[in-house]
Amino acid sequence: MGNIILFALLGLFFYWIFKSYSKYNAYSKEAFKNFSLSKESLQKSELGLFVALVAKVAKADGRVDALEAQLVGIMFDDISALFPEPQKTKELLKEIFSEEKERSDNLEAVAHTLAQLTKRNQAQQHHFMGFLIQLAFVDGTVSKSEEKMLSVIAEAFALGPKLYHAMFDQFEKMMHNVTPKANINDAYNLLGVKESDDMDTIKKAYRKLIREYHPDIVKSQGRDEAYMQEATAKTQEINQAYEMIKAHRRES
Repeated sequence: MGNIILFALLGLFFYWIFKSYSKYNAYSKEAFKNFSLSKESLQKSELGLFVALVAKVAKADGRVDALEAQLVGIMFDDISALFPEPQKTKELLKEIFSEEKERSDNLEAVAHTLAQLTKRNQAQQHHFMGFLIQLAFVDGTVSKSEEKMLSVIAEAFALGPKLYHAMFDQFEKMMHNVTPKANINDAYNLLGVKESDDMDTIKKAYRKLIREYHPDIVKSQGRDEAYMQEATAKTQEINQAYEMIKAHRRES
């Protein structure tokens, strides 16, 4: 009963945050058809600035782990598909990410610049913030350096301490409910594969599921209010199952 009440409250809380986003399509190919693509122009755009923040949060604890890299790679695919030159765009996004993940000195400046560009759309800012919190939680724990960066970004977005901590706490509670698979059979079942499948097949299934539960930063997927939290928990479960299978095969 306690869990039912918790999820009901969570749903109500996120209703007003994400309601305006449910019919909101922030970006489209039409919007970028005349975009003069260069590294500098991309860096100054909303999406380029957001990639810079993603890079900093992903590297905040010292390294970008495999699951974070998967999520970032999917995000690159989503963003680059909007531009007339997707492959060139993707390469430039990778360059921006690689450079920005090594810098923490400009975190506040990047966050404030993005906040200024998106100040007329709070739903968009909340969606960006939700993605960054999800990225920090996706490996199961949030380091002090990650939490510090998230606080700086939330302040730049003028979310207010209560709103930011409420968002953060809901992710934390959700992650506490994630339990590792009890046995190797559960892990195979979660990924929808068989023990007899080769590792390439299992990896493809894993990547397909990660993409399925990856929150689309480019446009709304029409999900319900608690989707970001559920996606985080499910992504972690999928990753735990995949890691269990890899460890089991190494030991066999």
